[in-house]
This record gives sequence, C-alpha cells and structure tokens, in this order.
Amino acid sequence: MAPLLALRDVRKAYNLGLPTEQEVLHGIDLVLQPGEFVALVGPSGSGKSTLLNIVGLLETLTSGSLQLQGEEVATLDDAQLTLRRRRTLGFVFQFHHLLPAFTALENVTLPALLAEGRVSADHLAQAQALLAAVGLDGAGGKKPGQLSGGMQQRVAIARALLMRPALVLADEPTGNLDTAASDEVFRTLRRIHAEQGTAFVVVTHDPRLAARCDRLVELVDGRIARDEPIRPAAAPATAV
Repeated sequence: MAPLLALRDVRKAYNLGLPTEQEVLHGIDLVLQPGEFVALVGPSGSGKSTLLNIVGLLETLTSGSLQLQGEEVATLDDAQLTLRRRRTLGFVFQFHHLLPAFTALENVTLPALLAEGRVSADHLAQAQALLAAVGLDGAGGKKPGQLSGGMQQRVAIARALLMRPALVLADEPTGNLDTAASDEVFRTLRRIHAEQGTAFVVVTHDPRLAARCDRLVELVDGRIARDEPIRPAAAPATAV
C-alpha cells in the first residue's frame, strides 16, 4: 500500500539570508500510512506546530520532499495547494473557531460553501450524519453559544470530516477543555477513526491521550527523537 504521507529530509528555516535566520526543523523523515492514528508530542518549541503546518500545506518547507498520496507538493502552485488541502486534509484546532452567528449544522457545512460556493443536498445530508456520528444528533439548529465546550469541539470535528479527508490534523484539540470533555472529544476521534478509517495526527501535551493512540512520534529540538507503536497490533484471525 502506498504511503498517505512521506516526508524525506524536511527542513524549515525562517528569515532566510538574514542575521536572524533560524532553522526549526532539521531533516525530518516521516512516513504515514492510510488509516493510522498518530500522537505527535514534544516540549514547547520543539517544532510540532511548524511540522503540522507543513503537513497541512499551510507553510512551505525550505528543503526536502513532502509527498501526499504519492504527489510531490513542491511542484504545486498556490491554487493547486489550496485544492489539494481542501480535498485531502481536515483540521481541528485547540480553539474550535466556529462562527457564532451560524448554527452547528451551518458551521459543519462551511467547508463545502468555501470550496464550491454552495451547500448541496448531499453535503447537507453528510453534515447531519456527521453531527449524529459525533453524538450531536438534534443539535444542528443550535448556535455555538448554546453548546458546551466539548460539544463545540465535536462540531469542529464534524466540520473537519465533511469533505471526507484522508487525513485529519488535530492541533491540541482537547487543550482548552477539562478532563471529562477532553475524554469525550478524544473518544469521538477514536470512534470516527474506527468507523471511517480516516488517518489522524494528533498534537497533544496530555500523556493520557497520547497513550491511547496507536503510534507516538516525539519531536525534540526540531528532530524526531522517538517514533514507535504504542498500542499492540491486533492478532491476525485464525482460520477455522
């Protein structure tokens, strides 16, 4: 099976050519297979957000190779990058960034509106199904101010999944929630992963949540210090 994502010797520097030039990623090699559920951990300033932004096609790398579904992204122009990002990637952030004047259902359909200029009947049905999948069936008509923090974050998860992305990037998705709401949101991510086979990369500072992922990638000072499975693979079925 071809990798979903492949980074080879990826480096990222800021202020190129200036006295303040600083390299923050130092030769990252990372391969992600379809359907993986990965925790990305490391101390503050280790480069996690920068790496996530590069994988999310929000920042360009300085050197190296990044292939998404076998396509080298360095060959794409801005319009092609935007299209690839909308078709392949979903995003969940620490702060849900829901539009307060929109209902939950309208917030979930926002990616379709931005991508195609309208919300089709299929998109509307998909949004309603996603709200049900994240445990918010019947809450589609409520605005964010009428929902708890955990419920708002689950709306954001539904929104990230609307365009059926192959990969969801979640940057501290539970960092602004209490323990109970964090567990609720994380269970939602794991359930969606199990039901739909969507790949996830989850940045977290919470070791409890990281331990519930399938693979751990640790960044330290812009380098991968550890990359290992943290959940045993299921035993193969025995023929009878």
